[in-house]
Amino acid sequence: MLRAGIVGLPNVGKSTLFNALVANAKADAANFPFCTIEPNVGVVAVPDERLEVLTKLSSSAQTVPTRMEFVDIAGLVKGASKGEGLGNQFLSHIREVDAIVHVVRCFENDDIIHVSGSVDPLRDIEVINLELCLADLAQVDRRCDRTRKQARANKDAQEELVVLEKLQTALNEGQPIRLLPLSLEEKEIIKPLGLLTAKPVIYATNVSEDDLATGNQWVEQVQKLAAIEAAQVVIVSAQVESELVELPEAERADFLESLGVAEGGLKTLIRATYKLLGLRTFLTTGPKETRAWTIHEGMSAPQAAGVIHSDFERGFIRAETVAYNDLVTSGSMQAAKEKGLVRSEGKEYVVQEGDVMLFRFNV
Repeated sequence: MLRAGIVGLPNVGKSTLFNALVANAKADAANFPFCTIEPNVGVVAVPDERLEVLTKLSSSAQTVPTRMEFVDIAGLVKGASKGEGLGNQFLSHIREVDAIVHVVRCFENDDIIHVSGSVDPLRDIEVINLELCLADLAQVDRRCDRTRKQARANKDAQEELVVLEKLQTALNEGQPIRLLPLSLEEKEIIKPLGLLTAKPVIYATNVSEDDLATGNQWVEQVQKLAAIEAAQVVIVSAQVESELVELPEAERADFLESLGVAEGGLKTLIRATYKLLGLRTFLTTGPKETRAWTIHEGMSAPQAAGVIHSDFERGFIRAETVAYNDLVTSGSMQAAKEKGLVRSEGKEYVVQEGDVMLFRFNV
C-alpha cells in the first residue's frame, strides 16, 4: 500500500487534518509543539463515485474501494536536520513514505500559537524545505565519501559519483532533488538513498472556513511557488473537516453548500495525492462485489491481473474490457457485449483509467 506523509511546522493543523482523514485516528491535536511523538498511521479509502454506480448496476453484495495510507509526522522546526526539536527521529519517518503532503498555515488565529510568531506560508515552506535539503545533503556527502574511494577501480562507482556530485551542487544551493532534470538511469542510481527532497509534494493550504471556497492572499502565494516547482496545491480547512466528521452523513452536504463548496477539501487531497503518485484505477464488478484496484500508469493487462492475484498474471489469457462510461450507458455487461463495446484485450494492452475488467486465465 502506498503511503503519504503529512509534514509541516508545529501547529499548522497536521494532526487535525489527520484526525479528519481517519475518523478513528488517535492523533493528539493539542495546541503545543511536538504533541505527535510517534507517527500516526491511518488507512483511508480513495473517493470514487463510480463504485456506487457499478454496485447498483451489478447488484453487488459489497463495495470495496481502493485505499492508501497517510502518516501524521510530528512538526519539524528550524534545525531539525541537526537534531533540533525532535529532529532526525521524524526525518527518518519521512524517508519511508512515497509522497509528502506539506501542510501550510494560511489562517489567522490568536488562540493557536505559531512557532515563528506570525503567519507567513512562504517562510514556513522555506524552513521545511531547507531542513529536508540539509538532511539529504548530509546523506549524499556520506555516500560520496564512500563512493569516491570505490571509484578509483570501479566504473559503476565512477558513474554514481558523477550523479552524487550533481546532487551535492543542487542541495548546497537549497534546490530539492525533485526539481533536477535527472535521467531514468540517474533516478535508479539514487533511488536506494530514499532522499526526502526527491519525493513528490502537495501543498495543503490550511485556511479558515470563510476562505475554503475562494482561498486568500496566502494561498495565492503558495500557488505561485507551486507553479514554479511544478507542485500541486489543495485548499483545505482543518476546522471544517473536524466539524464534518462530527456531523451525520445526511447533513454534511448542506453544511458544505453553506460554505460554497461541493465537497470537503480532504476528498480533493486524497485524489490529488493518488494522482501525484502516478496511480490509476481499474474496476471489477459482479454480484459478489464491486471493487477498485490500484495500478501504476502504464501497466499491462497481465500486470493488472497480478494485482488481484499472482496466479492471474502467470496464467493470463485475455481480459474482457469495457470503458466505465460505455458500461453505465449500456445498463449491463450483457447489453454492452451486444453493442460490441466489450473488447478482448491481450498481453500487450495497457490498462486505461476506469477500465472495467474480467480476466480469463489458466490455473
